[in-house]
Amino acid sequence: MNLHEYQGKDILAQFGVAVQRGQVATTPEEAVAAAKALTESTGTSWHVIKAQIHAGGRGKGGGVKLAKSLEEVQSISDTILGMQLVTPQTSAEGKTVHQVLVAEDVYYPGASEPQEYYMSVLLNRTTGRNMIMYSTEGGMDIETVAEETPHLIFTEEIDPGTGLLPFQARKIAFNLGLSGAAFKSMTKFVSALYKAYVGADASLFEINPVLKTSDDRIIAVDAKVTLDDNALFRHPDFEALRDLKEENPVEVEAKAVGLNYVDLDGNVGCMVNGAGLAMATMDLIKQSGGSPANFLDVGGTADAARVETAFRLILKDPKVKAILVNIFGGIVRCDRVAQGIVDAYKNLGDAIKVPIIVRLQGTNADIAKTLIDSSGLNVLSATAFEEAAQKVQEVFK
Repeated sequence: MNLHEYQGKDILAQFGVAVQRGQVATTPEEAVAAAKALTESTGTSWHVIKAQIHAGGRGKGGGVKLAKSLEEVQSISDTILGMQLVTPQTSAEGKTVHQVLVAEDVYYPGASEPQEYYMSVLLNRTTGRNMIMYSTEGGMDIETVAEETPHLIFTEEIDPGTGLLPFQARKIAFNLGLSGAAFKSMTKFVSALYKAYVGADASLFEINPVLKTSDDRIIAVDAKVTLDDNALFRHPDFEALRDLKEENPVEVEAKAVGLNYVDLDGNVGCMVNGAGLAMATMDLIKQSGGSPANFLDVGGTADAARVETAFRLILKDPKVKAILVNIFGGIVRCDRVAQGIVDAYKNLGDAIKVPIIVRLQGTNADIAKTLIDSSGLNVLSATAFEEAAQKVQEVFK
């Protein structure tokens, strides 16, 4: 589950991570009130207005602006709120901005120049261990840094038995070239950040930039946070942070009815029971000359109502040119699935305008094939994987 910047910073602050302070606003008037409150509490006279969407690169799209007066706070907020913000991490249509974060200006003059660093905590899937990735090149796309100057990216793996050890936090501060008060602040920052990552059951904490202020404080100026959906049962308060407006509406609808659906960019809709079989089916479609339009696992109870709901979800995608149903009848009998497909097809009527290929294998597969073949509907049946692949190929000839 992705979070907005202000939500991520709230979680970081709960675990003792120093963050750039701010308040969220949904109208220009609220933004001005937030700016006034920040001035009173922090003394800042300039404010940063940040669009709150689930995507990075907001500044490149005009979603992050510096306001040097309350009048600019209002005018900038008025411009950003409601805009379609297009960034390198959004679609061409962009995302509608519904709220902004009014944050304190932390790039104030002082004894030394502010410096920006990059830091993230994530799972290294190769080793099965959490790791901290960091760089002196903060404020830049980490992908660009990795491509052009890979020697400036460091990693520190964490032993799950011991957690982050003090010497590792000091090593990170040393590799970032820090000393004195900034060195001590960074070691404290790193320790608190890792504590937040573990304590929140996150799958990603990305801070870009981590800022060393001119008076040697270390603070998180941004926060990209992704929480592990499978651990949300331990954090009911985090579940309330989900912003459904930022998520794919079809995926939201599927989740509400208990279906596992992920939208993709292809042209062949998939309806499968079991995640492993779904992945194999997507490979089959690719090898057959098509491209999967979705991942959809209907689970072990593929009855008529569930199948009909799955069809409706798939058909919401205008790019779908065919649908491949690949069901293994173990828990559920193939003939029941076949009857569910026939009933769903009849209920949907003219809504189905693309060919449907059905491969049913397992208990009562022969009865299921007879049901499909004798239905008189535009449904092509198959029993073998290769046969299903051939029928997908025929659709695109």
